[in-house]
Amino acid sequence: MPSPVDHIRGYHAELTRIRRDIHAHPELAFEETRTSEVVASALERWGIEVHRGLAKTGVVGVIKGKTRASGRAIGLRADMDCLPLLEAGDRPYKSTHPGRMHACGHDGHTTMLLGTARYLAETRNFDGTAYLIFQPAEEGGAGADRMVKEGLFENFPADTVYALHNWPMLEPGKIAVRAGPVMAATDEIQITVHGKGGHGALPHLAADPVVASAQIVSALQTIASRNVNPLDAAVVSICSMQTSQVGAFNIIPDFVRLVGTVRTFRAETRALAERRVREIATAVAEAMGGSAALEYRRGYPATVNHAREAEFAAAVGERVFGAGNVVRDAEPTMGGEDFSYMLLARPGAYVFLGQGGADLGCLLHNSAYDFNDQVIPLGAGYLAALVEESLAIRP
Repeated sequence: MPSPVDHIRGYHAELTRIRRDIHAHPELAFEETRTSEVVASALERWGIEVHRGLAKTGVVGVIKGKTRASGRAIGLRADMDCLPLLEAGDRPYKSTHPGRMHACGHDGHTTMLLGTARYLAETRNFDGTAYLIFQPAEEGGAGADRMVKEGLFENFPADTVYALHNWPMLEPGKIAVRAGPVMAATDEIQITVHGKGGHGALPHLAADPVVASAQIVSALQTIASRNVNPLDAAVVSICSMQTSQVGAFNIIPDFVRLVGTVRTFRAETRALAERRVREIATAVAEAMGGSAALEYRRGYPATVNHAREAEFAAAVGERVFGAGNVVRDAEPTMGGEDFSYMLLARPGAYVFLGQGGADLGCLLHNSAYDFNDQVIPLGAGYLAALVEESLAIRP
């Protein structure tokens, strides 16, 4: 019997057409109506049981193995939404919706899971049930959280759950997976520093929120350098500064708004960072004659792989790609992922699939990015192998 990868190569061309069609018609969070229709129609065409409507545009395909005596089940998740970004370049399948593009490879993730679905429907060489989870709204919409809250695992009771994300910094034919944190919690901060406006030539008569804001931005960097354990990790980035007065060279504004993000891996560090942001902003502003109002919005929790499932994902990767092509000690990234919500509900692992390398591809969230179609059979075959080995038919 051919391997899942070899089997799926038999319809690589069709999957490539699907991927490029999805790429040309990107849809934002909870607006993935066309994409979910493409997914559902393909699943139905291959004789797969389809469930629609979870988290508005989500789709779940249910595939039953040759036998189901074990009662076991596995979930595989792919995200479907795009980014609000204008696509660069002139590829034939360029986005037809200006200001929207698949700059993170979700078109590829969806297509790979479709390839897995077709293979599993044709072979059913496993004992149990496979749930193929096509999730909306990963890019800031917390679609995974909504699916879980709307009964994903009650209606589709997977014992474990896995997700695969393309990684341009890793060569094709390689995967990276590790136990523990792999992506960070993604929190947003907005600090409004109030002062007293006045003439730029008479600063002693004003309370300058610009100077106070500069001190706050600098002081916030001490959270990572002086409050967090050096063996831990934290990022505090102020990414935007807006004043109440723009364009005049001689007016001290009434207020400054700072916008940024805090990234952490551990819950304790997350709580520490939130507390220190609040304390520093408040105290520095007051010390300089003003005040600060802080809005701290907690985003996605950290994505933390379960040890047993991460080891299983690595072992399957070694059998599919070869032992030398599985990176077990890859560094975590401070980017975020709402698959974290599924990992809070079920044990599982988040795996990176190489698609670029030093001379190939482009960084994620870049207007020139494109998914590497050559890795479609690799990712789809790997996901299929996770099912076949997790739900292996016992003699």
